[in-house]
Amino acid sequence: MRQWVSEPAPVGSHRPGEAAIARPRTPLLSRELIAETALALVDRHGPDGASIRRVAARLGVNPASLYNHVPNRAAMVEDVRALVSAPIDATPLRRLRWEDGLRAWARSYRQAFARHAGAVPLLMTERASAPVLLAQYEDFAAAAENAGWTPRDVLPLLTAFESFILGSVLDMSGPAVVFDPTGQEESFPRFSAAFETLIDEDPDDPLATRAFELGLDMLIAAARPR
Repeated sequence: MRQWVSEPAPVGSHRPGEAAIARPRTPLLSRELIAETALALVDRHGPDGASIRRVAARLGVNPASLYNHVPNRAAMVEDVRALVSAPIDATPLRRLRWEDGLRAWARSYRQAFARHAGAVPLLMTERASAPVLLAQYEDFAAAAENAGWTPRDVLPLLTAFESFILGSVLDMSGPAVVFDPTGQEESFPRFSAAFETLIDEDPDDPLATRAFELGLDMLIAAARPR
């Protein structure tokens, strides 16, 4: 729960003999507030937003004050990871059939990170140690082993899914279409013909989403040990 810095109540605002009732004015510095501020800056400025100096400036405090709450920048980044990862729902990995659980978990993962796409490059610079995310990895590992994968296979399998999911998030955050063979149709006729089909692109079913679902189908089709 957040604490607050208080200022004295105006003179005459309390009865004689009674203690002055403090009024909240400014939130006290806390680890939670630092992480929320860092994430807001990352959403706006990308990875550069997660600097101790910039976060301190946004909070109106000396950078040294942040170290009373977080030991270093890496810890702050992990707190940001925890905020971004919290909405991911790993419950399907525990309750559903392996393939169905993977599909629901992957969609949840993508949706959570899509809200903060600018954080993806930042979070890839530090080892993931946030308990809220490790708990989900534990669910993934248990489900994978139940499906027949060995412990040695779990991390490559997880990395394959995460690389695909986070790549899709970055794809969503860029232009709707990154291809443009205009003017080179004779040199690349087949690709140009495929490109022309985007004229009828459904805004409710954008290319990035269709690509994600197609790729997810392909990954899940190979999600059991041979």
